[in-house]
Amino acid sequence: MEIGFQENDQNQELDSHVTHLMEISSGYYGCSHYRRRCKIRAPCCDEVFDCRHCHNEAKDSLQTEQLLRHDLPRHDVSKLICSLCETEQDVQQNCSTCGVCMGKYFCSKCKFFDDDLSKKQYHCDDCGICRTGGKENFFHCKRCRCCYSKVLEDKHRCLEGALHHNCPVCFEYLFDSTRDITVLRCGHAMHLECTKDMGLHNRYTCPLCSKSICDMSSVWKKLDEEVAAYKIPKVYEDKMVWILCNDCGSNTNVRFHLIAHKCSSCGSYNTRKTQRGPNTHSCSSGGPQVVGLTG
Repeated sequence: MEIGFQENDQNQELDSHVTHLMEISSGYYGCSHYRRRCKIRAPCCDEVFDCRHCHNEAKDSLQTEQLLRHDLPRHDVSKLICSLCETEQDVQQNCSTCGVCMGKYFCSKCKFFDDDLSKKQYHCDDCGICRTGGKENFFHCKRCRCCYSKVLEDKHRCLEGALHHNCPVCFEYLFDSTRDITVLRCGHAMHLECTKDMGLHNRYTCPLCSKSICDMSSVWKKLDEEVAAYKIPKVYEDKMVWILCNDCGSNTNVRFHLIAHKCSSCGSYNTRKTQRGPNTHSCSSGGPQVVGLTG
């Protein structure tokens, strides 16, 4: 009976291994982030993960003790494990033992593999990482230190290290985020999804500089009508206040109103009361802009 149990265990293990190989050959491989035929050994903690995102989700989450949280340094990866034959080896596109291609797209600089070529991956030497969207569709801005869509070349507002900070809404680091990113008319960047979430809560100003994130002229027109229709109490008829315009930076003296205060320089209602005198700055222009995504 003991021998029979051992044979059953061996048969189950063999069946499991065969099923594993069949899944790999049928396209069921990789993780939720990438389709690839290899895993990586993290140089930071010496553990094996499907990809760097899988590592970061496990090691940099709220469930991990704060002192132990860390991200995987992608360029330091030196060892990987073939998903087909489970051979651990140096980073390379084809397995040194079984010869399987571990990723149709392979970047030796980023130690990055992916079978989904529809993403149009490319490596940007200036960014130092792989991005998606097709190299022919993007250019690298030296001052912003990131890739932008070519439709914005010579048109976007440059900000030093525009993407080298966290999203002001969800706090995810933007530079190597895989989620869609938009650059606002003021030049600050955030996730496109976070911008839409702000709209659902009627928030239309940049969380960093308070400038309007889109064309608000139709909203200002409706406010004009509301302000004109509202009869202000007599006690406030001659009251004047200084306001600062968040959109153009002008500091002007306007008639007080209980609904809103309109900038006399650019017509925006995105203003706030202040005690300061005139201090005019130039007005920014443009609309939401698109940047290159990371691989």
